[in-house]
Amino acid sequence: MSAPGENRTNTSQKTSLSLLARLRENDGDAWKRLAELYQPLVLHWVKRRGVQESDSDDVVQEVFHAASQSLQHFRKEKPEDTFRGWLRGIVNHQVLMYFRKTGKQPQASGGTEAMLFIHNVAQHQSDPGLDEDSAVMLNDLYHRALELVRKEFEEVTWRAFWRVVIDGQQPALVAEEMGVSPSAIRQAKSRILRRLKQEIGELIQ
Repeated sequence: MSAPGENRTNTSQKTSLSLLARLRENDGDAWKRLAELYQPLVLHWVKRRGVQESDSDDVVQEVFHAASQSLQHFRKEKPEDTFRGWLRGIVNHQVLMYFRKTGKQPQASGGTEAMLFIHNVAQHQSDPGLDEDSAVMLNDLYHRALELVRKEFEEVTWRAFWRVVIDGQQPALVAEEMGVSPSAIRQAKSRILRRLKQEIGELIQ
């Protein structure tokens, strides 16, 4: 491996725009990529708020539909303004609409606690206990984000990046093992992180 590089055959002019920018242009492929990125986490949020298993997929679809209709309202004006938080707010609203429309009760072990949560949503209050994402879910989100850009890089570049960034190996040791210079390993890491930030940096915060 000389200097690890991008797989140019899999890139296109669209990659010059971030995923968020393409979403705002109502790019169908961009919305598909967003669903691939966020659907498992949205489903986790929906189920956590007491939506029955049989209805959860429908609520998830409503969440993404509502997001597509209101994306123009998402603005990162303060440090605490995040896309994930904005999307979670849409989940809260769609869950509330689901319970109002169906007349069903949240599926939870503690009925009183669940109803208090729904009341808090209606009053635009937050419940810190329900507002936290598990470390496992966030880790899965970051791995899906990586998979969205993986095909744009040669396998040898990706392997160097993975060993250093994900496995936590020392660049010098990885370079020796792969028979390349430490600078080539650093270049692989830098290129992939830069591409990841360009593509979806705003969307996984």
